[in-house]
Amino acid sequence: MSAGPETLAQQLPIAAALPKLLAALRRQTSAVLIAPPGAGKTTAVAPALLREPWCSGMVILLSPRRVAARAAAERMAEALGERAGASIGYLTRLDSKRSGQTRVLVMTEAIFVATILADPELVGVSAVLFDEAHERHLDSDLALALAIECQQVLREDLRLLVMSATIDGARFASLMGEATVIESEGKAFPLAIRWLGGRPELRLEEAMASAILAAWREEQGDILAFLPGVREIERTAERLAEKLP
Repeated sequence: MSAGPETLAQQLPIAAALPKLLAALRRQTSAVLIAPPGAGKTTAVAPALLREPWCSGMVILLSPRRVAARAAAERMAEALGERAGASIGYLTRLDSKRSGQTRVLVMTEAIFVATILADPELVGVSAVLFDEAHERHLDSDLALALAIECQQVLREDLRLLVMSATIDGARFASLMGEATVIESEGKAFPLAIRWLGGRPELRLEEAMASAILAAWREEQGDILAFLPGVREIERTAERLAEKLP
């Protein structure tokens, strides 16, 4: 059974910062959210805005990459027990899933620039969220500049939210008319580092399989292993299939 949007948000570190963020966007039209990776800002904030009294239209969530845009939309849709294209949709250069009932639309920054140039008032849009704002490039800077101009000249009711883990919050807040800055804490886990020694006579997949088997015997929970490519992943999986019960 999929978790609802409220349940999903409550399970994430961003839950502690959401009330302050929502209150800030009721008082004013711009805010900056600083939250570490894994806090839940990408998937929990946009659905939370839909329940706000000022949000009668669509929420646009900007992502710097096509793959990330699709993944964010699919994760939010899954939390609602839907497939992407219903309440939650996405729009990229090579792919699109949206419908007349879509309330949250995830798109790349380049697509948003084309969208706001074609419709400078952003009719039917209540909020624009700039995710991963620290990944600055021409499209992201132009998108933010056009959105701020739209808010200042044509749409005083348009909410703008800049989100990132590493940005200078005060600088963005000043750029957006002294917007409120909200910070969310992450969730830390204990980390132990063990050096297993180097064995140059072993192929990478053999060494990795050996390390995974050692963790399998000594630790509890899931194991996350990093390898350089698909070939190494497949070879390591083959070795583990031979050795694990």
